[in-house]
Amino acid sequence: MELFDTINTKTSNKQNSKFSPLADRLRPKTLNDFVGQKHLVGSGKPIRQMIEKNDVVSMIFWGPPGVGKTTLALIIANSVKADFIQLSAVSSGVKDVRQAIEKGEYNLKHLNKRTIVFIDEIHRFNKAQQDSLLHSVEKGIIILIGATTENPSFEVITPLLSRCRVFVLEDLSKDDLLYLLSNAMNNDQELSRKKIELEDKNIILEFSGGDARALLNGLELAVKLCKDDEEHIYHITNEVLKEAFQRNYIKYDKGGEEHYNIISAFIKSIRGSDPDAAVYWLARMLKGGEDPKFIARRMIVLASEDIGNADPYALTLATSTFTAVNYIGMPEARLVLSQAATYLASCPKSNASYMAISEASGDVEKTGELGVPLHLRNAPTNLMKEMDYGKEYKYSHDYEGHFTHQQYMPDELKDKVYYKPADIGAESKIKERLKNWWKNKKR
Repeated sequence: MELFDTINTKTSNKQNSKFSPLADRLRPKTLNDFVGQKHLVGSGKPIRQMIEKNDVVSMIFWGPPGVGKTTLALIIANSVKADFIQLSAVSSGVKDVRQAIEKGEYNLKHLNKRTIVFIDEIHRFNKAQQDSLLHSVEKGIIILIGATTENPSFEVITPLLSRCRVFVLEDLSKDDLLYLLSNAMNNDQELSRKKIELEDKNIILEFSGGDARALLNGLELAVKLCKDDEEHIYHITNEVLKEAFQRNYIKYDKGGEEHYNIISAFIKSIRGSDPDAAVYWLARMLKGGEDPKFIARRMIVLASEDIGNADPYALTLATSTFTAVNYIGMPEARLVLSQAATYLASCPKSNASYMAISEASGDVEKTGELGVPLHLRNAPTNLMKEMDYGKEYKYSHDYEGHFTHQQYMPDELKDKVYYKPADIGAESKIKERLKNWWKNKKR
């Protein structure tokens, strides 16, 4: 039992001490006190139903920082009276996971009690660590609740993902954050004793970046940095907030209009071949707390959509950029992003491949499932060969220049041209090559 006692000590949920941070003191204990995520915890919604039916399954919470992932896991465990073990993927290894599983087995066998293992930042677990969870999750030895700020489709192994429900936690609304702010000033055992006035509530919301934990702990520090006046009122100015959050005011709402405006300006600057503007908008996004992986993914799309075969290496570089950003993280990732953005902006541009797939997709919608020409069909059986499947197909490598003049399109589209290379960069050479190959066919 010494092993299990150790786990419990490390993962116990001690709350409301006056020495705890404000966000921890105000952490809600019941679903009715939980703020936000009504699509999951509202009446008739999935997580509330699981709690009401006392039938909780393994799940992954995907959402930005400070929207309630840890709090919701605690509430679930308390509501269904399950043992709660909290691990951090940053500091925990396979040994810690095995200890938690052993505790889960003990609880089931001897106490007839379920065990919820909450793994914060589960996307940081490597494949071996995630593999170690599979059997116990599959057999119901533990109920896994993983929390991640990254897309679990990319960061969680498929076998584990298939054993869990994925719930997307959304950014807290402005009203949610204002409620948390008011609740802290009026109901916290420490702050409620003080008269607090904020110069601009919108500024503290912006500084927090929608992160409830950052909002509350930033408010607490701002109060400590601020001296009360003769009337014992704490006037928290924007300058005090700047000191508390250690940042300048940057208008960048990751879930709002400015988010879309700035990423649009960034993409259009690269498309317009202006590396200086691209790097400026990149700096704005990073300063505002944008996810560097989101920026890297957008550049991968741009490399194909706006550069394409004018510089085929652009796609390789953009993909490598995402990998590098994933490996090293911030702040060093900004160097990789800057290199990619300036290179892509400086590339020759072509949207020929984008236009080709768009036009071809349009024809697929209009014409439906056109038949494959007989000479291109696969003929694995004698019956198919007797039906002339594959007959008269010309194997290109048997011909001069590894090329043959034969029809590859359905009859209805045999003269259709989708790919029209631009006269720029590597694509100009592709255009000339295609012209020589198809000199007897109009292109």
